Amino acid sequence: MNIVITGAGGVLCSAFSRALAADGHKIALLDLNLEAAEREAEGIRKAGGEAIAVQANVLDKESLKKAHDVVLEEFGPCEVLINGAGGNNPKGTTTSEYFSKEDMLDENARSFFDLDQDGVSFVFNLNFLGTLLTTQAFATDMLETGGCIVNISSMNAFTPLTKIPAYSGAKAAVSNFTQWLAVHFANCNIRVNAIAPGFFATNQNRTLLFNEDGSLTPRSHKIISQTPMGRFGEPEELLGTLRFLIDNDASGFVTGITIPVDGGFSAYSGV
Repeated sequence: MNIVITGAGGVLCSAFSRALAADGHKIALLDLNLEAAEREAEGIRKAGGEAIAVQANVLDKESLKKAHDVVLEEFGPCEVLINGAGGNNPKGTTTSEYFSKEDMLDENARSFFDLDQDGVSFVFNLNFLGTLLTTQAFATDMLETGGCIVNISSMNAFTPLTKIPAYSGAKAAVSNFTQWLAVHFANCNIRVNAIAPGFFATNQNRTLLFNEDGSLTPRSHKIISQTPMGRFGEPEELLGTLRFLIDNDASGFVTGITIPVDGGFSAYSGV
């Protein structure tokens, strides 16, 4: 199949790209960072797979149109779309888990009342609007023949984590949009589902999870204490769920669901 993956230069989506290419699919790796996407695509080609790197800004319709044109010319119509582009922004994050009046007086702290509108908007746009616009650009290929869309949500969509209201809200929007889109496209034989990863070490959260010496931060210890399996996930542990969702034989009657892959985090009450 012809598979388009956004955010393909990142840790999780590059793992998706390598695995699906090894399965024999043609992979178009889309990323704003063309160098990162090309590095991954070159690795796939050296391993005998078929892959192209395409620069794309998921918040720019014209950029996505150009990317779509490239994919059509190189591989043909998109059959599977994986909306993996996303992320957080420090300006949409509070310093403390609980509100403190002292944070309002500390110029180095960010209280709830200091959350930046532009920072929050960036997080919502990147995660939700980036998913919507990319789907508009590529789902047209699936209208006659059917296809599969997999969005990347987060366990934050089920249970918002402390400090990151913008990211948690944005991922909740992605899960909600997944359900809406599944219904909207049901009569076109386009299935739409999502994966909600728990804690996986990526480039974006590395400083949150690890100290400079590689040891775990206090935040990491708290996360692991609330994860029944007692560790972070490995990118390869998302692949079985992904393969299931894009396999019409295995999941042909599955649409509109968000599957947590989080080591039991969302199931744990903490009591």
